[in-house]
Parts: sequence; structure tokens; C-alpha cells
Amino acid sequence: MASSRDRQRKLARAKLDRQLARRAAATKRRRQIQAGVGAAVVLALIVVGSAWALGAFDSEPKKQAAEDTCLWTPQDATANTNLKDVGTPATTGLPTEGTRTMTVTTNQGGPITADLDLAAAPCGAASISFLAGKSFYDNTKCHEITTEGALRCGDPSGSGIGGPTYSFYNENVPSTPEASPSASPAPARPPAYPKGTVAMIGNPPGSNGSQFLIFFKDFSPAKPAYTVVGKVTGGLDVVEKIGALPTVDNGSGAKVKPTTDVVIQSLTVGEPNAAPAATSAPAASPSAG
Repeated sequence: MASSRDRQRKLARAKLDRQLARRAAATKRRRQIQAGVGAAVVLALIVVGSAWALGAFDSEPKKQAAEDTCLWTPQDATANTNLKDVGTPATTGLPTEGTRTMTVTTNQGGPITADLDLAAAPCGAASISFLAGKSFYDNTKCHEITTEGALRCGDPSGSGIGGPTYSFYNENVPSTPEASPSASPAPARPPAYPKGTVAMIGNPPGSNGSQFLIFFKDFSPAKPAYTVVGKVTGGLDVVEKIGALPTVDNGSGAKVKPTTDVVIQSLTVGEPNAAPAATSAPAASPSAG
């Protein structure tokens, strides 16, 4: 009997060992499955999180923030009553390639046309274009024929300190001529401001707004200070004719005021032209009278 009971105990023990082994194996498999599922969930969360951060689930695609092309500095019209508030140009989305055609009609003949260089002077061109769209220049006087050989226009007040209620910095100023050794003559250099150049002029210098110069003579200062914004393509003879008008004292001791009023009847700027700025010399066109 003892041997029979021992055998039953051994069989029962073996059966229990097999059950425990099966349970352990099942538990191990369950844990492996759970670990795999957990890893997959974590990976999925990482993928979804990355996609969300990149905007994949946005209702509209994220747009890269536009960088400012030009910065306009506000000017206080209460401190300077010669300023005229017509708003401020956009700071982004401004054209920076090709040219825009500026057309100036005066009481002295014309029209005078010029290409504004959008690549070299995008802010100067943007300012003139914006103000032209506001009729800012219409029926204003070109108040100076400068000693530098340029017609100065664009100040509705005619005071030399007028303009819009914003300003902007220089952007395309010719480089200062390099000094040459005294032992050798300086090589011939083209003028910094050739005849037909259109340039911005500010008061104080570097604080540009609406005023511009149209040169009817070559000008080469020791230290250039005007932003070149374009060049005349037609009507240069009209500018030369105006430049030959006699001048009188403007009230500040400078003999630069034309004795005959030079009035801009209209100034318009066309749409951007993809063609690069012309490199040929400014052209003359017949005067309208």
C-alpha cells in the first residue's frame, strides 16, 4: 500500500509541476505580448506627436513667417507739421526683382520716365510706389535745383523737411572712392551719380521718406550719401531744361529755388517688370513744350 500511495503522490506532484510550468509559460507569453503592445503604442504616440508638432493635423498648413523686407520708422507729425500722413507701406511681400516704371508729368514738359530698381533699392522703390498710389506727389513743386546738379522733388510742403509720417534707411549708396597712392594719379572712375540717376534724399541724411533727386549732371562727392533708386529712361532733356532755370535764395541763404515754379502734375508707378534694370545710359526724349 505504501508503494502505491508513494506512486500516487509522485504522479500528483508531476501533474502539479506540469500545471505550474504551463502557467509560468502562459504568464511569460502574456508579459511578452503586453510588452510588445506597449512598445508599439509608445512608438505610435511618438509618430503621432511628431506629426502633430509638424502641423500634419492642422486644418490649414502652417505658413512660414514672412520676413520683413523693409522697416518703416514712424515720424511724429505733431512735432513736424510739414509731414503728411497717408499711411505706411507694407513691410512684407514687396517685390525685390526687376523694375517698376515711374512716370512724372510736369508743367515744364515731359513725361519723364525712370526705371525703379527693385533689387538694389526695394524699400526706396516701395516707398515711391506706395506714395504714388496715394497721389502724394500730384500737384507738388520741385522746390530746389541743387548746386550738385539735381532737381529735388517730393516734398508737398516745399520746405525741404516735409514728407510722409515714416522714414527708412539708406540701402544702395555708392561706395566711397578709395584713395590712391600720391605717387600715381588716381585711375578714372565713373561718377557716383551719373546724369539721369534718381536718388532718395532725406533730412537728416539717411532718413529717407518721399523726397528724391533727379540728376541732370554727373556728380561725384567725396562721400556719397544718397540711395540710388533708379535711372531716367526718357525725358532727360526735360530734366536738363529745368536744371537750366535761374534760381534765387530759398530763404535760408541757398540760391536753389527756381524762379519759375516746377510742378509735378502727376507721378505714377507701374506694375513690377520682371526684366532686369537697364544698364544703358539714361535716354532723352523730345520735350512736350
